[in-house]
This record gives sequence, C-alpha cells and structure tokens, in this order.
Amino acid sequence: MLSMEDVKENTGFVEAHTFEEKGFRYAEAGSGPTIVVLHGLFGALSNFRSLFEHFSPHYRVVIPTLPLYTMPALKTNVKALSDFLHDFMQFKGLENVNLVGNSLGGHVALLYTSEHREKVNSMTLTASSGLYENSLGGTFPKRGNYDFIKKKVALTFYDPVHATKDLVDETFRIVNNNQHALRILHLAKSAIRHNMAKELPKMNVPTCLIWGRNDTITPPEVAEEFQNLLPKADLYWLDECGHAPMMEHPDKFNSTLSKWLSRMFIR
Repeated sequence: MLSMEDVKENTGFVEAHTFEEKGFRYAEAGSGPTIVVLHGLFGALSNFRSLFEHFSPHYRVVIPTLPLYTMPALKTNVKALSDFLHDFMQFKGLENVNLVGNSLGGHVALLYTSEHREKVNSMTLTASSGLYENSLGGTFPKRGNYDFIKKKVALTFYDPVHATKDLVDETFRIVNNNQHALRILHLAKSAIRHNMAKELPKMNVPTCLIWGRNDTITPPEVAEEFQNLLPKADLYWLDECGHAPMMEHPDKFNSTLSKWLSRMFIR
C-alpha cells in the first residue's frame, strides 16, 4: 500500500535494487530461477519486502510496479494489466517464470498465464481475485471519511495492528484522488466481469495457493474453489491471517512458498 517513493526512503536494500527504464519501474535482485511478483490494487513493492529479501539470495526476484493509476481510465482493466506484464516480460527477456500474485495481482497472473502458458513455470496465488472478491468499498460513498477508510483497511488483516497509519494514510490518499478512484472502480468492475472459472480447468500449471483462513475479502471458499478448478493446485492455509499473508505472516508465507518451490523444482 505504500508508494515506491516511501519504500525507497524506508529500505536501503530495496532502494539499491530499484530501477526505472523505458517507462517501467521495478525492483530486481538475485540470480537463478525467476520469480515475478505482482502486487494488488492497493499494493506496491513494499508489501513484498520480506519475500524480496528472503528469496533473492537463491532466485532472481523481479517486482514490476503495475500502472494502476496511469493507464487511460476507460482502458484500465485486468486485460490491460496482463498486456502490460507481457510488455514488461518482453522488455526484460523473461522466460519460464514463477508468478506470485496477491489479490488483483493474482488475477493478472491467471490471465497472463492463460494467454502465455509457454512463459510460465508455476503460479503462486495468495488471496487472488478471479473468482470472487469483496472489494474495499464499492463506489466509495464514504471515501472522504478517514475513520471509514481506517476500518476498511483494518479488515484486510486478521490483526488490525497491521493496519498502520502509513497504510491508512496511503489508502485514504488514493481513494480521495478522483482520477485514482475512477480507475479503482474500473478495475473492480473489470475483475468481476472477467471471471476465470471457465478458463481455470484448462490451465495445467503447477499452482501454489497460500491463503489466510480469516480472509474476508477473498474468503476460504474461494481458495477451495481455485483448488477444485485448477488441475495442479496445492492449497496451504495460514491461521489467524487475512487478505495479505505475505505482510501479516511473512515468515510463514516465505517458508511455505520456499518448500513448495523446492519440492516442485528440486531446489
């Protein structure tokens, strides 16, 4: 939820590995099999800071900043984000990637994989949209109300202590920017329209599902439906965990993903 600028100020490690080239902004570190991380609607690189630091000694970790608020409003949709990812992958020359997506980022991973199966080694979805999502606030009728936004952000987590003032301030700033709010609504409607249920059975891709048992935005039954529809899906639960497992339980999230990747690809 923090901006890339905030991340640069707060983590020297991230700053040292953040780049801006040819209109793309991304973080990259490490070498070996490639992990491409896709953030969600109110997410940013900072949400995956722990993953970035944990995996980069053994993998090449790449985290592009998705252009959620810079695309033309009427063309702001899941398909456009998938096309952006394709352009980014072409720019970086990335092949055989392991996609990791949270929330909307998971939806982008699913659509990209359905269209470019040859580029994807595996998917990891955590609290992914694509089947059902209880969005942050519909049309944001109370978006000017700080306490309302604070409560909504807190619902992202099992333990509201993770809804820090920085996270609330950043979300409040985003939803109270008229152009940003318009794009959020376009993306939310696009995610609902682009339900992936019919495509999932055709996606013969090793998939790791890491889900919070207490997720109220993409609740547990969504994870179970993903597991039922995807041909090669393993589901792992994190207890006392909401919609952002990589933030709320970073050590457990990283351990679960690390073991799954090791088992799948013998690392």
